[in-house]
Amino acid sequence: MSKKGTLYGVGTGPGDPELLTLKAVRVLREADVLAYFCKEGRRGNARAIVDTHIGEDMIELALPYPVTTEIDAKHDDYRAAIDAFYERSARAVMEHLDQGRSVAVLSEGDPLLYGSYMHLHVRLAHRYPALVIPGVTAMSGSWSMAGLPLVQGDEILRVLPGTLPLDRLTKEIAEADGAVIMKVGRNLSKIEEALAACGKLDTAVYVERATMENAVVEKLDSRNGRPAPYFSTILVPGWPARPLEMPS
Repeated sequence: MSKKGTLYGVGTGPGDPELLTLKAVRVLREADVLAYFCKEGRRGNARAIVDTHIGEDMIELALPYPVTTEIDAKHDDYRAAIDAFYERSARAVMEHLDQGRSVAVLSEGDPLLYGSYMHLHVRLAHRYPALVIPGVTAMSGSWSMAGLPLVQGDEILRVLPGTLPLDRLTKEIAEADGAVIMKVGRNLSKIEEALAACGKLDTAVYVERATMENAVVEKLDSRNGRPAPYFSTILVPGWPARPLEMPS
């Protein structure tokens, strides 16, 4: 029996190519196959981040997401379409692993924090050698770019998806000392409503494309409802006694 290849989940960080770890760069240079999730006809952010580290002889495996914008994310048809996509993607990666090729799967931020790679990991890591290379998260990239301390001492930080129902989101924000709200996009107005109900709208900071050249950092209540991309982040700082001013 031929030796199976190794599966790598490679965190690419939040966007700045200089935030790739040394280990991630080494794995990318040594792997036989580069796999990455993307929209149909595009390379995606993760692939662009690693561009200078990819050799001409590397096999590339694009894994384009299915178009599901017409299906509600809570509907069974959406779940079925996404599950089928991850099954197809896992089989595509398996074909290379079974040939003894190592496969590096890119993941923006960290592979095991809201990352698509995890859907391959749970399907393949028990069958093949697997190693996850952690990456700088989008949330740490966001608060670092904003220069905004989130929590300290015994304060509790909550990481919340903006896709939560309004009542649950409001409850979680109200009970947290500090919070990071991800998956903003079309959920922006709901998030603003939840923050206002908790009396925390005026301290929230909006970060878009954290660490990238075209990044945006501004107070959330100054945006006046302008649209936000899905991968923007909202920071709700704790530490009320901090001796620092909020970013303007």
